[in-house]
Amino acid sequence: MSEPDPTFRHCPVCAGALRPLRADVPPAAAAPGARHLRCERCGFVLYQDPKVAAGAIIHPPGAPGEVVLVRRAIDPGYGRWVFPGGYVDRGEPVEDAAAREAREECGLEIRLDALIGVYSYRGRTPVVIVYAATWMGGVLAHDEESLEARVFARAEVPWDALAFTSTRQALEDYFAGRLHPGGVRESRGTAADASRLP
Repeated sequence: MSEPDPTFRHCPVCAGALRPLRADVPPAAAAPGARHLRCERCGFVLYQDPKVAAGAIIHPPGAPGEVVLVRRAIDPGYGRWVFPGGYVDRGEPVEDAAAREAREECGLEIRLDALIGVYSYRGRTPVVIVYAATWMGGVLAHDEESLEARVFARAEVPWDALAFTSTRQALEDYFAGRLHPGGVRESRGTAADASRLP
């Protein structure tokens, strides 16, 4: 029998041993990272789902050719540049997460203008959802996860010092004008409101 992902050895419910849900599917035949685990003791199934991240490529009002980037003070990508972004909290609308990350990482209040794209890669956990946004308020600053925050003109973007493939691809899409204005929705309200949606 093949071994489970070494990161997950014990059930989060009862601490029993985790084993692959389907031992008959060899790891090479499964999608990368798609092997689910079942607890031998209580039967709980641990789904190894992707992790959703949200980010925003922010420009100052009236200056869509300029973007805000932050230089990371944490790994992965220490010392490299990204647009503000981070993981979406459970139950948090993606749009709200993008706005929260902008506020936390660089002190800015933003308006989401368009969806730029959704970026995912074989064998990688994150699914990154990126929006184009306008700087509406606040003072540019950085938090403890960043070394600095700056506004860059397109010609000044440090392309060779970007942290992630998704950072590069989203910036390329933004500057090429590949935007989807219909991809931004208002916050959907409370969980009770969402339960009434079809």
